[in-house]
Amino acid sequence: MTSVDEAHANYRSKRPLSAAADVEARSVMPGGNTRSVLHFDPFPFRVASADGPHLIDIDGHTYVDLLGNYTAGLLGHCPAPVRMAVSATLETGFAMGATHTVEIDAARLIVDRFPSIEHVRFTNSGTEANLMAIALAMHHTGRSKIVVFEEGYHGGVLSFAHGSSPMNVPHDFLVLPFNDFDSVAAAFDKFGAQIACVLVEPMQGSGGCIPAADGFLAELRSLCDNADALLIFDEVMTSRLSPGGAQQLFGVMPDLTTLGKYLAGGLTFGAFGGKRDILAAFDPAAGGALTQAGTFNNNILSMSGVVATLGEVLTDELIASVNERGDRLRESLNEIFAATDRPLSVRGVGSLMAVHGPDETMELFFHAVLDHGWYLARRGFIALSIEITDAMVNDFLATVRNWA
Repeated sequence: MTSVDEAHANYRSKRPLSAAADVEARSVMPGGNTRSVLHFDPFPFRVASADGPHLIDIDGHTYVDLLGNYTAGLLGHCPAPVRMAVSATLETGFAMGATHTVEIDAARLIVDRFPSIEHVRFTNSGTEANLMAIALAMHHTGRSKIVVFEEGYHGGVLSFAHGSSPMNVPHDFLVLPFNDFDSVAAAFDKFGAQIACVLVEPMQGSGGCIPAADGFLAELRSLCDNADALLIFDEVMTSRLSPGGAQQLFGVMPDLTTLGKYLAGGLTFGAFGGKRDILAAFDPAAGGALTQAGTFNNNILSMSGVVATLGEVLTDELIASVNERGDRLRESLNEIFAATDRPLSVRGVGSLMAVHGPDETMELFFHAVLDHGWYLARRGFIALSIEITDAMVNDFLATVRNWA
């Protein structure tokens, strides 16, 4: 059996240009990058070009991208409708510094798509969207405590993997076990009058693609209603699981929803929205006391990307297709692992999933499939794009079967 050292040596020997680029990158950037999750040992390959489902690195290796930019690349690397919309926008000017009509079109598409969203505001990322939703909930309720969940991830300053990150913003968080009905009920019994909101992913993404247990989201809805707290669904990742997001899939309606990732076709984007009376805090005409800064909140390139993505590409049929393909992949991988002595399993819903197992086995699995041209996250995360075909899924399963 290949050892980790052998896997690293094999990887290193095939990528001299990426190795040299890593040395150069480390001379000007700590760790050689500005997005920590992209690092893996012995060093990450450097991409030269990307198109459709493929990445090509500077050493000439081609990979089928099963990671999909951690869900932001649902449409692939260079979707034609988004590219055309952005190109047309570039011809009319892109540093507006003013309101424009494209943001109205983008907002209308989002409001029409998600029933819980009556009004929406834009940000530059899912992180910003979650920060704004929390601030709005605190303002609306006049309270300060925020319920979040262990292993939850709501952005670089709202991360609760293995406890609370030192990078987190200093809110008064109640960090509870995910899917633990009793601990949430106890927290509301003790602190209900102080809780502004519950911020939850309907399926934890970075935490391993762990879906909410049956009835858990409905219980959160009930507890929030009884305590006059707000329920916020972080659907930055999970909104791709059905046309109306995971809230449609699970049948629970939040007060506020946060969005991001793929909705601008791969461009930077975030949004938060919900009930009209709550969002009225940003409306001066309604006596709203809140303002939202952000030079690029309504930048016309991202707004054009949203209009192209939701207006031209993501049909209900296409969303159903990519999620059905993901379900088949997850079920097939579990069948393969169950038939071997590899201590691996896969959790997830639809097009989002994560391989779980001991660290050394995960390292070997990652490098084994990468060596055969399949790129996923080192931690085992997979986010299928609409460019991934049934034939690609079959070929990947064959690679895994041969390795296992």
